[in-house]
Amino acid sequence: MKQFIRQILLLSTLLILLGCNQKKEEKKIEIEKRTMVEMDTDLGLITLELYNETPLHRDNFIKLVKTHAYDSVMFHRVIKEFMIQGGDPDSKNATALDTLGNGDVDYTINAEFNPNLFHKKGVLAAARDGNPERASSGMQFYIVQGKVFNDSLLEKAEVRINNWLAQHEIQNDKKYKYLLDSLQHAMYSNKQEVYLQYQDSINVWAKSAKNFVPYTIPEEHRVIYKTIGGTPHLDQNYTVYGEVVKGLTIVDSIALQATGEFDRPLEDIRIKSMRLIEE
Repeated sequence: MKQFIRQILLLSTLLILLGCNQKKEEKKIEIEKRTMVEMDTDLGLITLELYNETPLHRDNFIKLVKTHAYDSVMFHRVIKEFMIQGGDPDSKNATALDTLGNGDVDYTINAEFNPNLFHKKGVLAAARDGNPERASSGMQFYIVQGKVFNDSLLEKAEVRINNWLAQHEIQNDKKYKYLLDSLQHAMYSNKQEVYLQYQDSINVWAKSAKNFVPYTIPEEHRVIYKTIGGTPHLDQNYTVYGEVVKGLTIVDSIALQATGEFDRPLEDIRIKSMRLIEE
């Protein structure tokens, strides 16, 4: 009888363990499953994978893809060894003389900074203006081409990251609200000289900012920046929400295009369409 009870208890324990393992596996699959998007450009196909760690940006991008918002927009800003930028709705019907980069939807997306997501080559990230909340453009994005860095360049990138974090602290300090208001007024009034003067003031005061934890580029990120490459100085300041899993050569091809004023390609490069890849 005792042996029978022991066997029952042993069997129950095994069933519980199997159930737990199954739940863990199901949870792991759920976490790892990511939305895939195919981007058909004039130069070829790019396959994107959207991160679940940035749900606001993921869901917004999915919505825009489903409504064909990106169909026929251009890569309006291209910088070799840096990034390719697109998503300006005004670019759909733009002429060669039009200045692009200011078009957008009528909302922004709250920033979603994640210490595990960084600007390695091929990541998809949100463009933004200089708003103090660092909220993302609702539509414009960029894909990193980047370059390979050494330790010295990574140290300089780290300094730039922390300067921006300090500036963010200053810009959100009520003591300096008047400065921020003046900065935004100068920006919207296209008073470049005044804007730069106020920006210089923020940079000076930012050096005294103490109420933030200085950022250190993690070693595992440094290894990737020193081998695959990227744009490390953008980390923790612009939201990364996906990556290219197929078509990096197409990204390179677009980044290498000849450009004119405002880094616009001399020959238009369009996103012909985007679609969700259904499993």
